[in-house]
Amino acid sequence: MKNSYDLVIKNGNVVLSGEVVRLDIGILEGKIAALGENLSLTSDSNVIDAEGQYVLPGMIDMHVHFNEPTMGHWEGFRSGSAALAAGGCTTYADMPLNGNPPTVNEAALKLKAEAAYGNSAIDYVLWGGLVPGNLDDLEALAAAGVTGFKAFLSNPGGEGEGRFREVDDNTLYQGMKKIAALGGILALHAESEDITAVLSADAEREGRNTAGDFAACRPPEAELEAVARALLYSERTGCRLHFVHISTAAAIEMIHSAKLRGLDVSAETCPHYLLLNETHMESLGPVAKCAPPLRSEEEREKLWKVLSEGKIDLVASDHSPCPTELKLKEGLSFFEAWGGISGAQSSLELMFHEGVAVRGLPVTLIAKLLAELPAKRFGMQDRKGSITVGLDADLVLLDPNRSYRLEPEDLFYRHKHSPYIGLTLSCEVTATLCRGNIVYTAEDGVVSGDGGQWLQIKEGQLIR
Repeated sequence: MKNSYDLVIKNGNVVLSGEVVRLDIGILEGKIAALGENLSLTSDSNVIDAEGQYVLPGMIDMHVHFNEPTMGHWEGFRSGSAALAAGGCTTYADMPLNGNPPTVNEAALKLKAEAAYGNSAIDYVLWGGLVPGNLDDLEALAAAGVTGFKAFLSNPGGEGEGRFREVDDNTLYQGMKKIAALGGILALHAESEDITAVLSADAEREGRNTAGDFAACRPPEAELEAVARALLYSERTGCRLHFVHISTAAAIEMIHSAKLRGLDVSAETCPHYLLLNETHMESLGPVAKCAPPLRSEEEREKLWKVLSEGKIDLVASDHSPCPTELKLKEGLSFFEAWGGISGAQSSLELMFHEGVAVRGLPVTLIAKLLAELPAKRFGMQDRKGSITVGLDADLVLLDPNRSYRLEPEDLFYRHKHSPYIGLTLSCEVTATLCRGNIVYTAEDGVVSGDGGQWLQIKEGQLIR
């Protein structure tokens, strides 16, 4: 008897946990219903032929900034999620700081959720924030289903009284105690404000404002000091920690050692630290400005080494968009330009290109870093992160031999700038499916832009 599937992906090189197998995937009612060779079809089954392509679990990007509510003219859920879908991402986590108001209480979370509803091509989770003065708001945010809390140990920038602010040591410590009691997790931008503020003030006073001067104001030591301090507080409070956009191998080693001591901590890095170095900040200009800054070529190679050793937990884009004039306006110094890289659409292709095609790492490792480990770390493993019967059919087809040069017109961002423009990639995402729905094809573009769901999380597990 033939089984009835809504869709069958045939003949693909399916990237499972730890191995690649030529299999068919049967999809029914948005779930992976069967994995096998030569799955039998009924006349009403749709078919995608994935001959010669990899079929990977959809990327879970745990770090993007979509700027809503009220700042959607920088990047909103509709344009941002379309870009992610085109890059093979099926779930993302929106950070709390760039909207107005920032997501630091339940009322602001409601506004964020309303802005996202019906405007996302793919599924999403939402971060809450930890800032001075909102300790009493954390419990309500946790109960409402935020994936965790985000805090800055250095000034995140921005203007106005309502902006997202860095935490002082007491807020950090008391917040970690409270988040631990709630069963939550705290994500940290780990750079020492004491170090970066003094060095930046010195540079401004002396008229030093080049890309190299910016990097010198945010040295590796600023990252290492902040990581060490946060790990001490984690040890004393029992709070689970996730360090975002780590830029140095030394910090990764410090976090990995803490993990071996029994601390519940994890670390992400970003494609820009693995693909670019500090000379790109000079040659490309502010389009390559971010914090922490791009590091030396030697540091880039060290990051690849610790990644290949399994010491990095996940890779996320830290997509931080802005209007192009805030990056490239004539007369703007490197210090004055907006600090953030637009790159979310390219993460999977960049990691496959550099990691697999150039460096020869197994494609299973890339899938693990982009999907399996993020799902496990943030409580989504029962629905997301791997190609397993019963899980959501979140899948991406990637052609490893379909090279192309990235051009501005390829990008779905609201503002089409990126440090990766002009790069020739050795692979291309050809289709993305979220819960069995085709949301993107290379031929048709984004074909479904509003079906994404908010995945609410409590105490590290999905509640809806």
